[in-house]
Amino acid sequence: MSDDVSYELLGLDNVLLPVGDLGEAVRFYERAGLPAAFRLDDAGIALLKVGKETPGVLLRLDEALDHRPPPWASPRLWLEVPDARSAARALAAAGITTLEEPFSTATGWTVEFADPWGNVIGLTDYAKRPELARRAPR
Repeated sequence: MSDDVSYELLGLDNVLLPVGDLGEAVRFYERAGLPAAFRLDDAGIALLKVGKETPGVLLRLDEALDHRPPPWASPRLWLEVPDARSAARALAAAGITTLEEPFSTATGWTVEFADPWGNVIGLTDYAKRPELARRAPR
């Protein structure tokens, strides 16, 4: 008999990120290209759209959080984009500083940025493995 729990994973639901100021966070992420699907200030949450998927990035207000740089071992949330190097240029044009230049991965390119509370978001493409991409690059 196995001690492992057995169930079927169907996919990702929302990813929750703690933020210290909901309004500031929504404005930051909208500049970064993640528009708000809805915002419930009374509940201290806002949902950011990720492509055409129903789940998204859920911002959750935690007033105890102050602005901080990302910790070295910070978890990362990577989102697929058609072209990560182009996304890096768009972030720079929006005044968002990336953590480093776009870097090569096994499947393509990735660029990372952090919000004011240290949550790290990566934008990654499948330039080297287009057969794995949600859609072919243009």
